[in-house]
Amino acid sequence: MEATLAALLVRYRYLVAIFSFVGIVLLTAGAEKLYFESTYKIFFEDDFPPLVAHEKMQAEYTKQDNAFFILDPAGGKVFVPEVLHIVREMTEELWLMPHSVRVDSIANFQHTVPQGDDLNVGDLVPDPDTLDAADLQRIQAIAVNEPSLVNRLISREGHVTGINVNLEMPAAFAEQDLVTKEVVEWSRALRDKYEAKYPGLKIHLLGQVFVNTAFNESSVYDMTHLGPLMFGIVIILLALFLRSVMATIAALIVIVTSIAVTMGFAGWAGYALNQINVSVPTIILTLAICDAVHILVIYLRNLGTGMDRQQAMRESLSINLQPVFLTSLTTAIGFLSMNTSDVPPFRGMGNIAAFGVMAAMVISLGLLPALMSVLPARPRAAAPETDRSGMMDRIADMIIARHTPIFWGMLVVVVVVASFIPRNEMNDDTVEYFDQSTEFRQAADFAQDNLTGFDVISYSLDSGTENGIYDPDYLKKVEAFAEWFRGMDTTTQVMTFTDVVKRLNRDMHGGDPAYYRIPDDRELIAQYVLLYELSLPMGLDLNTLVNFDKSGLRLSAIAKGLNSQKLVALEEQGRDWLRQNAPELETTGSSVSMMFAHVGKTNTESMLEGAAIAVVLIAITLIVALRSVKFGLLSLVPNAFPALLAFGFWGMFVAEVNLAVAAVFSISIGIIVDDTVHFFSKYLRARRIAGKSTEDAIRYAFHTVGGPLVVTTIALTIGFLVLAQSNFDVNASLGMMVAMVIGIALVFDLLFLPALLMRVDRHQDMRKRAT
Repeated sequence: MEATLAALLVRYRYLVAIFSFVGIVLLTAGAEKLYFESTYKIFFEDDFPPLVAHEKMQAEYTKQDNAFFILDPAGGKVFVPEVLHIVREMTEELWLMPHSVRVDSIANFQHTVPQGDDLNVGDLVPDPDTLDAADLQRIQAIAVNEPSLVNRLISREGHVTGINVNLEMPAAFAEQDLVTKEVVEWSRALRDKYEAKYPGLKIHLLGQVFVNTAFNESSVYDMTHLGPLMFGIVIILLALFLRSVMATIAALIVIVTSIAVTMGFAGWAGYALNQINVSVPTIILTLAICDAVHILVIYLRNLGTGMDRQQAMRESLSINLQPVFLTSLTTAIGFLSMNTSDVPPFRGMGNIAAFGVMAAMVISLGLLPALMSVLPARPRAAAPETDRSGMMDRIADMIIARHTPIFWGMLVVVVVVASFIPRNEMNDDTVEYFDQSTEFRQAADFAQDNLTGFDVISYSLDSGTENGIYDPDYLKKVEAFAEWFRGMDTTTQVMTFTDVVKRLNRDMHGGDPAYYRIPDDRELIAQYVLLYELSLPMGLDLNTLVNFDKSGLRLSAIAKGLNSQKLVALEEQGRDWLRQNAPELETTGSSVSMMFAHVGKTNTESMLEGAAIAVVLIAITLIVALRSVKFGLLSLVPNAFPALLAFGFWGMFVAEVNLAVAAVFSISIGIIVDDTVHFFSKYLRARRIAGKSTEDAIRYAFHTVGGPLVVTTIALTIGFLVLAQSNFDVNASLGMMVAMVIGIALVFDLLFLPALLMRVDRHQDMRKRAT
C-alpha cells in the first residue's frame, strides 16, 4: 500500500502540488483575522469559581482595574516640599487620564479634623509651598500611621510613595485591549515627562493594565525574537545535515508554508493570539523539520546510489509514508489531549498545533516530490551519510553486545532520578511569570521591596441586611477579622471600612486615642459616616470599601512573598477564622492573584486526564499501524520514562513548577513517540520483509534511521530550548521541560529500546532455531 501510494504521489506530483498550493493560499488568508488578546481573563473559563467570585465583587464595589504609579525620589525622602509638590501635581493631572474614575494618593487623602460638633474633611497635603518643617513632620506622622495609607500609598520609612488610579474598563475583550493600550501609552508619556522635568525622580508603573500589557508585550517579544532566532538555527541545521542547497530550500519552503497555513487556520477558526499560543509557530517550525528531513535524507541517499529523481523519491516515500503519517498522527493526538485543560489558551494552542502538525505532513507529501523534481539536487550531498551510518552501526553492535547491563542500568537510573519528583512544588506567581529584564517585573520587584505587596485577597462580607454596615456587632467582627490578617507575617496591609469608622470616632472625640474603636451606637456610626460622606469631594466616595446598597463591606489583605500554595493556604486560614468566629460572614476570598493560584492545580488535574486519554489513543493507533499488540505496547515503554526523568531532574535542581507543567506530558508524549515509530517501522520492515534476525534488524534500523533520528531530535531540542528563552516563564518552563523530555527520549530510543527488543523479541529467533 505504501509503495502504491508513493508511486501515485510521484506520478501526479504536479497535480498534487497545485491542489496543495491552492489549499495553502486559501488557508493562509485567514491570518489577517488574527489579533492579540492580552487580558488576564483569557486564562479562565467564564464559570471558573474564583473568576465568578471576583466578577461578583467587581459588580458590587468600585472596580479594581487600575494603573499604579510608584514614585522613587532621588533623595529618598517623600515629605519634603519638592517631592510633595510632584505628588500633588501628578495627582491632579492623573484625573485627566483616559477612563480614570478615581485617583488616590497621600496628597488627596481625605484627612478629618474635628471642629466642635462638625467635621472638617480635606486633603492631607495642601499647597506644599505653604508648609513649614512642623507641618511636614505632622503630615508624615499622620500618613505613616494611617492604616489605609501605610504600605500601600506610602512606605513606613517615608521614602517611596504611590498614586493609584481606578479605571472604568469596557466589558468586551477587544475594547479592553484598545483602552489598555491607550491608558498605558498615556501613562508612559506622563512618566517620561515627569522624569525629564524632575531629574533623579524614578517612576515605576504597575496595576492591572500593566499586567495585561506585560502579557501582550511578552507575546510580541516571542514572535519578533524567538521566531527569527529559531528560523536561523533551522537553516544552519538543514544546511549542515542535508549538504544540499536545493534540498535545504525545499525543506524551508515546507516549513514556511506549514507555519503560514497553521496561523491562517487559527484566524479562520476565530482564535486570538495570546502569550500561550504565540509559541505555536516556533513549535510547528520545529516539528515540520522532521517530516522533511526523513524524506529528503533517504531521497538524497537514493540519488547517490544511482537512482533517477522519480525513483529516488518513490523509494523514499515508500519507506517514510507510514512513519511520517504515524508520527504526525500521534503528535496531533498529544496536542489534542490538551482540550481537557481548564485553561482556554492551552486548549487553543493544542488545537492549532494539532492542525499544524497534520498540515506539515500533507505539505511534505504534497509539495516535496514536485519541488525536488524542479530543484536540482546533486548526489554528492548524500556522501556524508556513510560516516554517520558507520557510527550508528558501531553503536548498534555495542548495544547488542551489552544489552543486559544497559537495560538494567537505565532502569536503575529511572528509579533513582524519579524519586526526586515529589520535591516539585506548584508555584504560580503572576510576578514571576515575567523575566527580570521586563519593565513590569522590575516595577513589581521594586514595589514589593519598598512599598507594598502584589498579591491581594478580598472578601465581600455581607451584613445580611440593607444598611447593615452600621451595625456595631457586625463591624466589630469585621474589625476582628482585619486584626487577624494584620497579625500574619506575610500581610503588608489590610484595607477595610472599619478603619474609617474608628478614625471618625477618634476625631469626633477630640483626637483621643482611647476612642480609636468601633462605637457601640448604630445611629452614632451612621451619623459619623453620613457627615463624612457629605464632606468628600466627587470621585473619592466609600464605594471601594462599601457596596452600592450598603449591605456589605470589602476587606482586602495585601501580601507579599507568597507562592500559589501559600496564598491559597492563607485564604483558607481566613475562611477558617470566619467559620469559627463569625460563621454568618463566611465567604471565599477572591482576586486575580487567587484565580492564578487556583488554576495551576485544577489545570494539572484536568490535563493529566487528557494525557491518559492520549496514551490510550496512541497505543491503539500504534497497535493497528504496526499490526501487533506486542510491538504497539512495547513502543510505549521507552516513552514512559523520559517525562519521569525530566520531572525528576527538575525536582533535583529547580523544585518549582508552574502553570506549564500540566502541558508538558501532553505535548511531549506525541512528539517523543515519533522516534520510536521510525525505529520500529524500520525494525519491523527488516524482520517481516527481509526476514532478518533481531540483531540484524536492530542494525538495519540504526543504519537507515539512526542519523535522521539524531538530527531531528537535535532540531526539536533546540527548537524548544529557543522557546525556553521566552521572557514569559510559562513558555520558558514549558520549552525547557519539553526539550529535556525529547533529549532523554532519544537516549532511551537508541539505548533502552534496542536492549528491550533483545530481551523480548529475541526469544522468537530462538524458537525458530529450535524448530
